[in-house]
This record gives sequence, structure tokens and C-alpha cells, in this order.
Amino acid sequence: MTSKEWNLVLSRDDEGNVEWRTSSYSGGGNDCVEVGFIDAAPVVRDSKHRDGGVIRVEAAQWQEMLRAARTGALDLR
Repeated sequence: MTSKEWNLVLSRDDEGNVEWRTSSYSGGGNDCVEVGFIDAAPVVRDSKHRDGGVIRVEAAQWQEMLRAARTGALDLR
């Protein structure tokens, strides 16, 4: 998938309706990802390149990733 196709995931109409959140662990360095939701579907973007497009994640995959992170199954270093 090209970055142009990624941009199509989130229309300009949707963009204004997303409340983007950044982890409190990011340290304010603007070097992490931001997460928002559209119709309960997670969308993710790079905090340094906000106009570079977004990735929509399936809700079930998102929940599985969160579960793995909470239980220590992911190496987050």
C-alpha cells in the first residue's frame, strides 16, 4: 500500500471529527504515534508527519495488541 492509498483511509471530512491522543509516556518529544477513533475503529498516524496519512486498524486486532502490551507479551523497549 502506498502512502497515497493510506491517505484515502481517512477522508478530510472524517479528519476534523477525530480526537487524536498521544501516550503520556511519549515525553512530549513529538516522536511517537497518535491514535484516534472513527466509528469505533482505531486510526493511527505519525506525530511528526500528521499529513502523511493514517492507518485504520481492525478493532479486534487493536484489542489483541492492547492485551498483549498489558500482559507483557510485547517487548516495548
